[in-house]
Amino acid sequence: MQETEIHDLSDDADYAASQQQGSASMMRCESGKRSSSNEPEEAEVVYMEDNVTIHPTQFAFERISGRLKLIKQSSSFFMTWIPYKGKSTNARLSEKDKNLYTIRAVPFTDVRSIRRHTPAFGWQYIIVVLSSGLAFPPLYFYNGGVREFLATVKQHVVLLRSAEHANVFPVNDFQNPLQRTLSSLELPRAVSLSIVPSMPVSGGESASQENGERTDVDVLDGSPSIRQFYRRERQKVHDPARDISMQVLEKFSLVTKFAREATSQLFWETPTNAFSHFERGSSNLSAIDSSQKPRDDVLELPVPPDPLELDKLSLAWGKPRQPPLGLEEWATFLDSEGRVVDSKALRKRIFYGGVEHKLRKEVWEILLGYQSYESTYAEKEYQRSNKKTEYEIIKNQWQSISPEQEKRFTKFRERKDLIEKDVVRTDRSISFYGGDGNANLSFLHNVLLTYSFYNFDLGYCQGMSDLLSPILFVMEDESESFWCFVALMERLGPNFNRDQNGMHSQLFALSKLVELLDAPLHNYFKQKDCLNYFICFRWILLQFKRELEYDQTMRLWEVLWTHHLSEHLHLYVCIALLKRYRGKIIGEQMEFDTLLKFINELSGHIDIDVTLRDAEALCLCAGENGSACIPPGTPPSLPREDGFLFNSELDDTVL
Repeated sequence: MQETEIHDLSDDADYAASQQQGSASMMRCESGKRSSSNEPEEAEVVYMEDNVTIHPTQFAFERISGRLKLIKQSSSFFMTWIPYKGKSTNARLSEKDKNLYTIRAVPFTDVRSIRRHTPAFGWQYIIVVLSSGLAFPPLYFYNGGVREFLATVKQHVVLLRSAEHANVFPVNDFQNPLQRTLSSLELPRAVSLSIVPSMPVSGGESASQENGERTDVDVLDGSPSIRQFYRRERQKVHDPARDISMQVLEKFSLVTKFAREATSQLFWETPTNAFSHFERGSSNLSAIDSSQKPRDDVLELPVPPDPLELDKLSLAWGKPRQPPLGLEEWATFLDSEGRVVDSKALRKRIFYGGVEHKLRKEVWEILLGYQSYESTYAEKEYQRSNKKTEYEIIKNQWQSISPEQEKRFTKFRERKDLIEKDVVRTDRSISFYGGDGNANLSFLHNVLLTYSFYNFDLGYCQGMSDLLSPILFVMEDESESFWCFVALMERLGPNFNRDQNGMHSQLFALSKLVELLDAPLHNYFKQKDCLNYFICFRWILLQFKRELEYDQTMRLWEVLWTHHLSEHLHLYVCIALLKRYRGKIIGEQMEFDTLLKFINELSGHIDIDVTLRDAEALCLCAGENGSACIPPGTPPSLPREDGFLFNSELDDTVL
């Protein structure tokens, strides 16, 4: 594959002008003395910019401002970003929470590239991509200074501009043909890179596949060794605006020591006592201890007692699962014209038993929001007819593109190619998608490509085909599958945004919930540098689809879609699984790499009924304290009515 061309910035008028500004900035800071212990000893501050801000969520009041510095020490060159103390307007965001995002002395030898973003409205920001493919959160320059920053960097390291992407600047890139891409990990179609709020990455020279939408590999068939990782050649780099959104975190669930080193200090200052009052408040509650004994051939170590024990809850928590909702019982929830009489009772019934497959099409349309609970049979049919016409109009937009137009439409070609590669590897073991020339694969392709035109800002991202597959399997209709998928993506779309705020907020909430519900496990993960919870990234992104059999996936999804106890029951499912194997994890003293392998091997071995019962007990046990751990607007919550969305483009315009 052709290597990405790069050239020096000396021919760039923009950077020629900024050279003087960068020099002035360096002179301005030359007298900077060694500051705190966060800066290397005998270091010289050559650039400093205040009011550089990170946006942990889409809410303006939760933004964290700090000071960005470039520091030179001997022949080394570092970058730091330290949040201000005591300047947050958000009372829920503690100083220790802000420290999660602190960037401490990252050497530019560990930086792969810098991406500059200049939105039409809002502040300029940069994204620093590390050599492993990880990226720090976007750094927004409220007072300007991006040009000066890049000009100063260029004075101390080799800073080049990619010929393919004018806003991508590889660092110390000498066009080594052995530069790695994420696809060199040979990890299946799992998705992506999240925003990583902390330390630099040491380790291999992996680079993200910078269009971030797809790697040309198959799904979760096993983890390659690090030696295999280093043998792979770099693939062509695409647009890193999406690049740094969709390829790394899930890869961590399949790599070993390299991944551990890459994330060892991600959450190294996560507060341990932030929710201690929750623990005191719920000390009289019991919960689940479904831990298993460690293997006989492994040295058994003392396991801290679980504050929540299952046997004490058997009479009060986690109701037994019921048979799925059938046609006769379904009729009792409807009036004579087809309206749902009691939506709350219906959702509760589905929560405890799911739905018979022959009834799923009608019920899923309602659960997903494509049809209304209050609609009559006639209104539902009218809706289908109107939406089918609308779908054909959108579909015709890409079908009418001529070959000559397509040659001049790079983004369309890229998305089309990615979708075609994805579709042929999506659930081919299922008879519905199996065999050559299967028409259902064409339907899958059409819906995904049409969605990329319907939501052109988001487009197509790797993992979307996994979410669409069961919907098309149930609906067996292209138009209805499309609109159900649209409704689902209203909730899960933020997971695929390029800034990954949706995924980050869920992983952060998961960390807080584990701290609340299982302090010993939380402390163990802290000891082993696992508080980033990357091990759960694929669980959350694909809603456990890779972990369960196909029918179990559909059963879990319809339970989650009821939102009976919580919109975020999937987080409690994560905790239920972690708690179930808590004794094994701690007893065998699993390190990061061992834990990743163990979590991966759970795929296909999860009892969904037991897990849901445990998740219900945990959710009830957590109560309001659990809800307080989850930031407002965290997916799959619907976008807030005040207009705040998990959308990085809109975020730039919010003051």
